[in-house]
Amino acid sequence: MSEGDTFWISLGEKFFGFLLLILGALLLYYTATSTAQLGGFTGLFGVLGVVILVIGVILLLVRPPE
Repeated sequence: MSEGDTFWISLGEKFFGFLLLILGALLLYYTATSTAQLGGFTGLFGVLGVVILVIGVILLLVRPPE
């Protein structure tokens, strides 16, 4: 893999990681603020929000192979 390819892969990972981080935080926020409307599904959406948030953090921290 050339040096230019590594740069674009790294940039793509950081971009999608940041996007998933924002999406997971928004999902957790709306889940926490609308627990009455969600009823029994609050736990499901809470877990999904945490999973998306963790995937975003992993994508931000990981380094591409050299």
